[in-house]
Amino acid sequence: MKRRLILGSAFTLAALQMVPLWATTDTPKIVAVTTNTAGATEVSLDAVVEAVRQATLSTQVAGTIVGLNVKAGDRVRAGQELLRIDASAAQQQVAGSSAQLEAAQANLNVASKELDRQKQLFQKQYISQGALDRAQAQWEAARAQVQAQQAQTRAAQTQTGFFSVRAPFNGVVSDVAVTLGDMAMPGRPMLTMHDPSALRVSASVPQSMLEGVRNQLTVVRYEISGHSAQPAAAGAAQLLPSVDPVTHTAQLRMNLPAGTEGLVPGMFARVWLPGVKTASTAMNAKVTPVFLPLSAIVRRAEMTGVYVMDAQGKPRLRQVRLGRVNGQNVEILSGVSTGEKIVTDPATVTTKP
Repeated sequence: MKRRLILGSAFTLAALQMVPLWATTDTPKIVAVTTNTAGATEVSLDAVVEAVRQATLSTQVAGTIVGLNVKAGDRVRAGQELLRIDASAAQQQVAGSSAQLEAAQANLNVASKELDRQKQLFQKQYISQGALDRAQAQWEAARAQVQAQQAQTRAAQTQTGFFSVRAPFNGVVSDVAVTLGDMAMPGRPMLTMHDPSALRVSASVPQSMLEGVRNQLTVVRYEISGHSAQPAAAGAAQLLPSVDPVTHTAQLRMNLPAGTEGLVPGMFARVWLPGVKTASTAMNAKVTPVFLPLSAIVRRAEMTGVYVMDAQGKPRLRQVRLGRVNGQNVEILSGVSTGEKIVTDPATVTTKP
């Protein structure tokens, strides 16, 4: 009896293995894989979001950081104090220069009075011309000393301003590289900030594509993760007139509209250049992109795929890699080939356990 049960289970398992893992509840809709029906050629370039105005702030003097008024992510105004360095020594230097200036001014007053007396005596012919000249020289020396001390005092007062780091423009603090008690040194980066209202997309264009890109700046598009592809605004795209001698690429920049939410410097972006054909891009699959309806995409956990009809006319799930979304269609970077038939309504295809 036990042997019959085992044989029966084996026959059942074999029968289940012969049942296909797919079944259709209805006749699936099928579409043949073709290239972009519009016939437009496009080449995509990796790009990055940059801040038009970005500054890494440091100081011109050394000292201990005694005040840190901001943290990463804070919005600041132009002229707002961000960080303060101990300026005790500089303040003492200002006090000493001020005292020396007062002494020089006192000497100048004495020299002025002495010169007036010498002039009166010279008019009465009580002194010689040489004595008058010596009094004149002493007055001029005292006046020069006052001017020198005034300049030294102004320099000391100006130097005290170096101990306070202030925001050069309205923006957001991107990074704070120091903490309270750290030693600030001239040229050491302490804070980084950028202006979020002025961002741009920057891409490196190969030298072989420069001529075609230069003639297509008005139709360049960009795409940022989480945002749909957008055409560059009129006059927003700029191809810099220099080429990097190491990478042999030129920078293509596109200013982004002000007020775009959710964008920060460093985000990955993609730039689309239509109508650009070169020998180096002729073998790139993106020159003739393949598009499928969004409805054909199947997402299961971390797998993204489509149902492809095999030689027996049965749908088989195949993994694909997606590109950009264009309206109701999505670009297929890999996984399917031109001429294959794809199920556009995967809901009609169900799997059996």
